[in-house]
Amino acid sequence: MLDSGDSERVVELMRETAAAELLPRFRNLSKDEIREKRPGDVVTVADVAAEHRLAAGLARILPGVPVVGEEAVENDAGLLDLIARPGEACWIVDPLDGTANFAAGRDRFAMIVCLVQDATAIAGWILDVPRDRMAVTYRGGGVTFDGSPVQGRASGEPLNGFVGYKIAKSFDEQLSAGQRARLGNITTLRCAGAEYLEILAGRANFSLYRTTKPWDHAAGTLMLREAGGGAVQFGNAPYMPAQPLNAGLIAASTDEALGEVRALIEASRMPLLTPRT
Repeated sequence: MLDSGDSERVVELMRETAAAELLPRFRNLSKDEIREKRPGDVVTVADVAAEHRLAAGLARILPGVPVVGEEAVENDAGLLDLIARPGEACWIVDPLDGTANFAAGRDRFAMIVCLVQDATAIAGWILDVPRDRMAVTYRGGGVTFDGSPVQGRASGEPLNGFVGYKIAKSFDEQLSAGQRARLGNITTLRCAGAEYLEILAGRANFSLYRTTKPWDHAAGTLMLREAGGGAVQFGNAPYMPAQPLNAGLIAASTDEALGEVRALIEASRMPLLTPRT
């Protein structure tokens, strides 16, 4: 469905969009160019402009394949249904992952694109916009980071990783000292794309989220699987881009790290870390 030339066009489109719509506005936004979609969830003119440019470019690369963008879904939640269509394809786009960081002038933000076929992620791209670092993956074809293949990580490494913002606030209150120590150094970058790249670079080995918006995680989880790791819901079913948004996510660079974090969740019984029905 997507050949190597098409993939390069996606890479070029993402970099062109970042250069045209994001970087000129970084640390240069006026107050009326930032608004709240809901309390604590901001959007900027850069998000909207970048998504429009990406959608137009992706339509040229694969004509007829619809785009499910974060900002478009805000206006039409029914677009999420396109991800789960049997036998059909769609693009999933996060034009500006880490919007709160971007709006505050912090340089942790990314652009994420994923191609889904038959409800399964088959290709993904993550661009660290400020640093121009790019990861690319294909299902069954491995993952590259800045053009170099990412090899499987060694087992036996101590845990350290990233957690969603709401989980981070609750860990110290609800986990025992022993459980907390098993997780090692944990933090949140408030940018899922940047966190996946840090895991690919070997500077962390897991991420843990309660809410799993597909534009945040579809590409990154495919990358970790292709690098020798995995991704599951809190109930241990495989992560899928069309899963319910509250099903949770554990993603890790190795099966061993994935198993360790899973065991912690099963033992902790934290309300935020249990599957919701």
